[in-house]
Amino acid sequence: MKGLEVIPLRRFEDERGWFVELARASGLAKPWGQTNVSFSRKGVIRGLHFHERGQDDLFACLQGTARVVVLDRESGETFTEDIGDENPVAVYIPGHYAHGFEALTDLLFCYHVTEEYNPSDSDENAIAWNDARVAHLWSTSSPILSQRDLDASS
Repeated sequence: MKGLEVIPLRRFEDERGWFVELARASGLAKPWGQTNVSFSRKGVIRGLHFHERGQDDLFACLQGTARVVVLDRESGETFTEDIGDENPVAVYIPGHYAHGFEALTDLLFCYHVTEEYNPSDSDENAIAWNDARVAHLWSTSSPILSQRDLDASS
């Protein structure tokens, strides 16, 4: 998928724990404007969301394992990858693609976004998590969803 990038992360571990350099501004297609961190319980799906004005996301799972799902709304092409403890990578997603993630375990998730969120002029749109083009990519058929993501399914 054009513009989507999987970025290997190097984890340095010792008896104290670990350190990872998540991103360098010089290595991304656009500068980020906001950083978000979420905690999700196993079974949660957040998304699919997309941005008409082009907010890009950089996804990284800080602890646990997440399944990232991306949909090109025009071609129907999909991308999925499990990221986190066993696969320390970040995924850069151009905002015009619908994107989301599933908590395969309880997880701590970080996403840099290239635009600051403005609730009075939100650029976030939704596609149902169980859209026929992506429903088979999730590990669950009965996820825990936000009201907004539930509304996208109806």
